[in-house]
Amino acid sequence: MKITQLQFERAAFYLTCGSVAAIICSIAVSNILLALALAALLLSNQRLRFPPFWIPLLLFFAGTVTAVMLSADAHAGRPAIRKFFVFLIVLLVYSTVRSLGQVRWLVTVCAGLMSLSALWSLVQFARKVTEARAAGQPFYEYYMHERISGFMSHWMTLGGQEMIVLLMVCALVLFAPSRRWNPWLLASMGVIGASIAFGWTRIIWFATFCGLAYLAWFWKRWVVALLPVPVALLMIVNPFDFRERVISAFRPHGDTDSNEFRVIVRQAGVRMVKAHPWFGLGPEQVKAQLTAWIPPEVPRPLPMGWYGHVHNLYVQYAAERGIPTLLAFLWMLGKILYDFIRELRRSAAGEARAILHGAIAMMIGVLICGYYEVNLGDSEVLILFLSVVACGYVAAEQATRTDPADA
Repeated sequence: MKITQLQFERAAFYLTCGSVAAIICSIAVSNILLALALAALLLSNQRLRFPPFWIPLLLFFAGTVTAVMLSADAHAGRPAIRKFFVFLIVLLVYSTVRSLGQVRWLVTVCAGLMSLSALWSLVQFARKVTEARAAGQPFYEYYMHERISGFMSHWMTLGGQEMIVLLMVCALVLFAPSRRWNPWLLASMGVIGASIAFGWTRIIWFATFCGLAYLAWFWKRWVVALLPVPVALLMIVNPFDFRERVISAFRPHGDTDSNEFRVIVRQAGVRMVKAHPWFGLGPEQVKAQLTAWIPPEVPRPLPMGWYGHVHNLYVQYAAERGIPTLLAFLWMLGKILYDFIRELRRSAAGEARAILHGAIAMMIGVLICGYYEVNLGDSEVLILFLSVVACGYVAAEQATRTDPADA
């Protein structure tokens, strides 16, 4: 039986959505589906579309390739070039997801899978409590070294994904007429929110709070004043030393939860940038050379922490690829935000307005997280980020159109 172009178009849509959703569970499955989606899209003869931030993105790619070629070990920098493959998700989502109803469906599917990952993380948390008691160790110290990760391999990755999905779901609940106060989405928000709370990742807490504050401000401004209430209640009840974790942001418990090592690696990153401002040391070279760039006046032994990168997305890219490449990356992010805000102010209403608000809130959270972590260097977070960006552009395009199917 001959496969028609329409069937290839449908296959490309479902494979694309599968790739986006699968990143919550498996990067390998997501990449396989991404490749299959691209093949189906090309065979469908459907017009390929890319959002209008391709110029800064190409400059970012060019700067990355140049940095790899000029680095001390070009072979080691190849993973940075291979990661260009991930950016195809923008092309695929923007080309195959053409209506607000399809965006809504994709967000709902991701919310469902993210809820399962969050539920599994809560099971992991219960096990951690049991293990700490069995080992006779204080839970705080025991848990800090190996926290819940859901379907991911690291708690920071889980937290980044949960923040993105939670903010998009919250935007649909608050602003989308067809999704407003949907009980399934509310349940999803509750489960994901609980996982974020027990994930104990402070920057995820703060970034999610800022994203929620943005949404609340544009929904009902007085609600912003109520956002600290759940935090205050948790600190008063103090389940599983929650209060101590919040306080640790200002008064750490020695090496257990100190951010001192982050300050040190950022200083090392700044020294790298000053020494190599144009093209950086090259991707993967920050990890290889980090300890050599730590200021000599820093006392040894070094504080506990992971010294594999500088724990700052912006300093990391500048140290790896140079200041011009960082500026291209910032230009891309700035243009995306500008486009979303412009369309939101111009004419967006209904679900288009909800999706644009969610995309902006998501970007606020991701940009804040970037100061304390190389979050977009993680493919599991990057794919979700780029998918939401593409959905935001779909919403911007549909904002002035009326489609009964999307009501």
